[in-house]
Amino acid sequence: MDLNAVRTFVAAADAGRFQDAATDLSITQQAVSKRIATLEKQLGVRLFTRTARGARLTVDGQAFLPHARELLRAEERAAASVRPGRRALRVDVIGRKLAPAALLRDFLRAHPDTALDVVTLHDVEAAVAALRAGTVDASFRAVTMPGRTLPDDITATPVLDEPLHLLTGPAHPFADARSVRPADLAGHPIWMPELAPGSEWAAYYADLAAAFGLAIDVVGPHFGTVPLPDVLADSPSLTTFVGELTRVLWPADYDLRRIPLRHPVPAYPHCLLHHRDNPHPALAALRDHLTRTAGDHRVPGEVWTPPWARRSSP
Repeated sequence: MDLNAVRTFVAAADAGRFQDAATDLSITQQAVSKRIATLEKQLGVRLFTRTARGARLTVDGQAFLPHARELLRAEERAAASVRPGRRALRVDVIGRKLAPAALLRDFLRAHPDTALDVVTLHDVEAAVAALRAGTVDASFRAVTMPGRTLPDDITATPVLDEPLHLLTGPAHPFADARSVRPADLAGHPIWMPELAPGSEWAAYYADLAAAFGLAIDVVGPHFGTVPLPDVLADSPSLTTFVGELTRVLWPADYDLRRIPLRHPVPAYPHCLLHHRDNPHPALAALRDHLTRTAGDHRVPGEVWTPPWARRSSP
């Protein structure tokens, strides 16, 4: 059904005269008559009766009017759902307990009226495909891995170099250390379950292991990340890496320890990816917020990141 014809019908019904409807719609009276005639032909009924005073709705016209109004309201709702500034900003994060989710929570505190739709995609390839298809507006990723480049229409803005911490149980040799050098971890088993092959985080940890002679086990004694705190609490040898802003919860009696890494500080380089032509105003607000607050997370001292990583600070 032609919604312009429906809109013209409603305008004529409200005005009571085709000429007044034409004025309201900024079209000619002939165009109004043509649209009404087309709608009547499509419906198979007469909607108006011409009178000396103008146009009066027929019984069929009166029956159709509330439905015509609902059609126009539905059109407005449909348009509003995708109109920039009305549609929720859709953002991909690599994990809802990881640093990007923390950055989004900070953004929402500063912009409480912003509507956000948070999703989790598998890797940077899936994220870039979604950005190019328009199914997400932004994605937090580490870019770019060796041998890979971003498409020209995707922009990457470095927003956070997140320091890594060591997470250990109370019986681990480093449990009481104030800080640990990455090189001192050589010979100590590090458990990083479910590092997906080919992902940007797997590439990051592979380069970290190579740089400091570390042994990272991606399977470990148990499969998956859920039992990680349970295993660490009871182990005198296993440890793992967590980001400074990563949320990891465990019972108080586990007595797990977060230990900063120093000299240098290994940092995970988070970037915000988006399509160059994305006009969503909340995206611009998110970029401005992240750029403005980047200094709040600046890492003091020497920082290590892979040579391929785009960093938020030199």
